[in-house]
Amino acid sequence: MKYLNPSVLTLALLFSQGALAHSDEYLDTQTAPHGGQLRMVQQYHFELVVKASEVSVYVTDHSGKKQDTQGATGTATLLSGTGKASVKLTPAGDNQMKGSGQFKLAPDMKVVVSIALAGQPALQARFTPMQKASATPDDHDMSH
Repeated sequence: MKYLNPSVLTLALLFSQGALAHSDEYLDTQTAPHGGQLRMVQQYHFELVVKASEVSVYVTDHSGKKQDTQGATGTATLLSGTGKASVKLTPAGDNQMKGSGQFKLAPDMKVVVSIALAGQPALQARFTPMQKASATPDDHDMSH
């Protein structure tokens, strides 16, 4: 019986740790390329940027490589205590999906993004763009 090479086992453990590091909490501590909030969706990262009456989603792979959005379709559903709005997302060049609509930015806002890249099933991600984590998971208040 053959045994696994120790370096192969080490690499396997390192890569499995990397997969666990993509939680929403971890992604909230990362600086997104366009200043938005990141979420992992299967083999992709979606970055949501919400401004007054405008929604943009940037699609990359896990290494940050831009994914073509030509032929993609999508929607963003914005929910808050002040109401609900749905924004149609269309390709806006490069790796961006963009749309505009009538909604108000609110601290409790939640956004559900659904994007179907050309020839693929729709993928969904949930965001809380106004509630990004401000501290890393290791920061603890020891004052009490």
